Amino acid sequence: MKTEQSRRIKFIAGVAVAAFLVLASRLWQLQVLRGGEFSTLSYENLLRIEKVPSPRGIIYDRNGKPLVKNSAYYSVALQPEMLGQADLASIAKFLAMDIDEVYRIIKEHGDNPIEPIKLKGGLSFDEVAFYEARLSEHPGLTIAVEQTRRYLYGDVGAHLIGYLGALKPEQLEKADFKNVPLQAFVGQWGIEKMLDTSLRGAPGQRVIEVDALGRPLRLLREDSPERGRDIYLSIDIDLQKQAEKAFGDKVGALVAIKPSTGEILALVSRPSFDPNLFSRGINYDDWRRLSNDQSFPMLDRALQSQYPPGSTFKIVTGLAALESGSITLGTTSYCNGALRKGRWTYRCWRRGGHGRLAFHEALVQSCDVYFYRAGEATGIDTIARYARLLGLGRPSGIHLVREKSGLIPDTAWKMRVRHEPWYPGETYHAAIGQGFVLVTPIQLARMISIVANGGSVYDLRVTRAEGQPEPREKLNLEERNIRAVRKALGGVVSEPRGTGHAARSKVVDIAGKTGTAQVVSNKAIPDGAKEKDLPVKLRDHAWFVAFAPVQEPEIALAVFVEHGGHGGSAAAPIAKKAIEAYMESLSRSNEKGKDGVAVAQN
Repeated sequence: MKTEQSRRIKFIAGVAVAAFLVLASRLWQLQVLRGGEFSTLSYENLLRIEKVPSPRGIIYDRNGKPLVKNSAYYSVALQPEMLGQADLASIAKFLAMDIDEVYRIIKEHGDNPIEPIKLKGGLSFDEVAFYEARLSEHPGLTIAVEQTRRYLYGDVGAHLIGYLGALKPEQLEKADFKNVPLQAFVGQWGIEKMLDTSLRGAPGQRVIEVDALGRPLRLLREDSPERGRDIYLSIDIDLQKQAEKAFGDKVGALVAIKPSTGEILALVSRPSFDPNLFSRGINYDDWRRLSNDQSFPMLDRALQSQYPPGSTFKIVTGLAALESGSITLGTTSYCNGALRKGRWTYRCWRRGGHGRLAFHEALVQSCDVYFYRAGEATGIDTIARYARLLGLGRPSGIHLVREKSGLIPDTAWKMRVRHEPWYPGETYHAAIGQGFVLVTPIQLARMISIVANGGSVYDLRVTRAEGQPEPREKLNLEERNIRAVRKALGGVVSEPRGTGHAARSKVVDIAGKTGTAQVVSNKAIPDGAKEKDLPVKLRDHAWFVAFAPVQEPEIALAVFVEHGGHGGSAAAPIAKKAIEAYMESLSRSNEKGKDGVAVAQN
């Protein structure tokens, strides 16, 4: 009996010792091994760390005119550490929000313990005052202040300037965005995206002591943000405005370049959109309206749309023919309105024919038959080589959007892609900018800019150049050939039978070339039908490329009007207005310079 009692005492004592050792071990683990960690957590419960967004850099035009402005953006936010104690139904009622919307915002915020959960943004000053006076009734709610963007010219230049948007999931994974506050807005389009890192700057930080209800007690530390860098664009906003106004309700694009530097002076895509809609997150109705608009206002037609260049391509065919020796400036050809080859007939746009003419008259009057024969003598591979030298068939290198490359076909392309030989008739079509040939407006602007400056190829840029950039390449063109082409382009506008007389100006002498790109085959159009009687979608596209002044070009441009009809009547008047606007703007800038008025420097 005594032995049994002794065993029970020893067992109970053993259990007690084991329990003590477990408790002591756990206490040692909590106090010694993880003491520092829990001490930090306890301390952090009393602190709130807020990232302070940096003021975004201002975007200016080439003359120092601001295109955007920063302004304060207020929102009511819930501190994430107070989420478990917050009465969400009461908060939703206080903010006049649907409770499901509050749940959605909290879910999208995720489990980030630092960033405030912004429940209601875009507050007016009156709303800020109203909520500020009643925040004490809802522990954890604060008023957050951030920067937002105002685009001073609305939809003018929107495709170039761009807009801001919330961080995308794929951006969160990139090192470039690791220091960006989760709910910050960053550049998502145009210059705002292309130069986002420079414009964004670096955020600051505030360390705030808070009470048990999350209310701020005092500011313990503040690191100021680093302001973003200001950017000076190459565009002239006065030219941009006048060019867009000249389009009216027409759909199309315009790209203007300074031939001596490669700077983009204007980049138009119509219709456009108001980037202010995106400044702090576009609402569903606005996004649906933009997305469903059949005129596609979000499409950058200057870089992302590719079309046959029509007769503007005769500049390429002409240069290729002259440079290769296939024709001379004195080579003549007779046009009776059509070229017949076997059972095929290739018509000239002038059904009655142009009669006999040489190179100058052929380019001035845009004779198709002359360039059919010039193209045949030159060959598609040589034409394609000169087209590529002049910047066609490849992206321009402007990294604003995903750019289309266009298409310059040759015999190798035909065999590689279509597994067929090249046919002679296809050369005729290509020689006048039809068939497989496709270009974008910015490519044609670059082509005419190279012609205007005599063969120098500059890298295109959308920021203002400092000093005089060096050309990337100088094309090995015969001086007399490029001079003859430039002279003929002057005749297109100034001579009586020129096709571009609608661009004739009293302000400045202009050189140019019209282009009309067929949308459907002539066979699909009823006999006798006039352009204006056709449905809009069947009307031809209109082109005009130009430069001015003729002797010392300051501007070169390409105008494209979608389903505009003829280049001479639809696109040339737009080019004229844009060129005149730029020359007047240039004159004003020069006068300011003479008067000692400072022009902002980059």
